[in-house]
Amino acid sequence: MDFLSLFIVALMPILETLIVTGVGLFLGMERINLLGAISRQSLNKLVFFVFTPSLIVADLADTITLDSLGTLWFMLVNVLITFLIGSALAWILIKITRAPQHLQSLVIGCCAAGNLGNLLLIILPAVCEEDDSPFGDSSVCSTDAEAYAALSMALGAIYIWSYVYPIMRIYANKATKDIATDGCTTRDNISGETLCLHSEIGTALLLPSEGCPSSEECMYQVEVHSTGSEGKVKVMFLENTMLHLKKLIGHVDLQKLFAPSTIAAIFGFIIGIVSPIRKVLIGDDAPLRAIYSSGSLLGEATIPSMTLIIGANLLRGLKGAGVGPALIVGIIAIRYIIMPSLGIGIVKAANHFGIVGSDALYQFTLMLQYALPPAMNVGTISQLLETGESECSVIMLWTYAVATFSLTLWSTIFMWLVS
Repeated sequence: MDFLSLFIVALMPILETLIVTGVGLFLGMERINLLGAISRQSLNKLVFFVFTPSLIVADLADTITLDSLGTLWFMLVNVLITFLIGSALAWILIKITRAPQHLQSLVIGCCAAGNLGNLLLIILPAVCEEDDSPFGDSSVCSTDAEAYAALSMALGAIYIWSYVYPIMRIYANKATKDIATDGCTTRDNISGETLCLHSEIGTALLLPSEGCPSSEECMYQVEVHSTGSEGKVKVMFLENTMLHLKKLIGHVDLQKLFAPSTIAAIFGFIIGIVSPIRKVLIGDDAPLRAIYSSGSLLGEATIPSMTLIIGANLLRGLKGAGVGPALIVGIIAIRYIIMPSLGIGIVKAANHFGIVGSDALYQFTLMLQYALPPAMNVGTISQLLETGESECSVIMLWTYAVATFSLTLWSTIFMWLVS
């Protein structure tokens, strides 16, 4: 199939997403105010607590079985690789641009976590339904696309709250600690003790480590006592890694880890894998099929609701500021140039060694996971940590605007490579 035909196939789902996003932006305008701050917050709660969990449970239960997990296991690794590469590149970007500390957690989140949920649920089935689709029969393709998108969405939800959230929390706490330190006034003339003035957020989030003069020394140095001498020496690589791991685990919030979407993913896997439960809930003769049908019906509201919220949230970015152009360009370069290029090499290497099967749609999905814009949950986490909220809207505006063109181009390239 020629490149132009593939480009048109890739363009259609992006245009659909863009139109619905535009509707959300329009409804969020002050003159319309159908998706104002209060309405947006209420709809976002419905999506977070009801629609998204229903969609994940319904799609996973219907499409994922024990046999399919045996063939799709590499997606679990692939999604993790996208998060690891993104966070590593974000760290390099922070060092190069010398990003302000209150924005570092936001940069990490935007580079590490891609929108693995609703965008794939829109793009993959839409590509399958196009007449010139390179993925064969549309009905078979749509069924497989639903399974791939559902698994991607579930894994994305799990990794965001188990990996990205703790990292963002570490950087947010560090920024808060520096702010609190700058607000310290030394001197109590009677006792000679230091008096520190902490803001409310500093008091809430700052968790100082006992016996550590600074966080950097805690992470990179240990006190060594030997018979010959004693002093501080650089820790070896393995010990350094363990220190980072322990610090990361210490910032894992179990309440956030078991978010509704994570719990829904667990239930979806159980229903899909355990055959007796599956037969009771799914199928024309299933006695409890009404429960599954109700959950599926609720889940269908997820995609339009999330896309409308994205559009309304982007409106805030038009009014925001405070993010340097170097940071925005760096995030765009990481998400839309470096990561997709690396993704091609990783997926092709996995295919070469027989880790990934010959299914063209599956390979296309794995590559596409490297080219997606930042996850909207990054904005939610920024609100929870009370850092970089307004700047997040600006970054989302620019990254999603550029995604309109980059996703179309990369989707075309990916289809050309696998077809």
